[in-house]
Amino acid sequence: MLIRRETPGDEAAIHAVHSEAFRREAGVTPVEAPLVDELRTEGDLVNALSLVALHDGEVVGHVCCSRARLGEDPAAAVGLGPLGVLPAHQSGGVGSALVHAVVAAADAVGHGLVVLLGEPAYYSRFGFVTAADLAITAPDPRWGRYFQARTLAAYEPTQAGAFEYAPAFSRI
Repeated sequence: MLIRRETPGDEAAIHAVHSEAFRREAGVTPVEAPLVDELRTEGDLVNALSLVALHDGEVVGHVCCSRARLGEDPAAAVGLGPLGVLPAHQSGGVGSALVHAVVAAADAVGHGLVVLLGEPAYYSRFGFVTAADLAITAPDPRWGRYFQARTLAAYEPTQAGAFEYAPAFSRI
């Protein structure tokens, strides 16, 4: 498996990954696939944090981070997600490798936090904690413990407050 940044021409494969990874009903495109397309089109997808996993040259997984606002700071944090892996490649470490890679990349480019909405049993292994424990307020209070954050090297305790995802998220 190889993990690399998304390149021009990967868009259709990435859309297919999220369509298959999140499919709940035959013939219905899950919201995650067009969400990535909208983030990219609107300029909110962080290019350095849009990564694909390749197996035998085929895109089998994708993760991305998008611009976000934390309190009054538009650069302290990024929103992670979606993370998708083709069903035939799930439970084989592809998702874990993508999360490790995107967290490391976010750290390398100087963000203080990565924030996400996801299953604590899965994401806690990567150092994510309930965002409220870091004084970060979820866009929806019902998210509770599923709204999580991971501090990075540039993190400062003053990086707190209300978290706001890129506008495309509010349309799903």
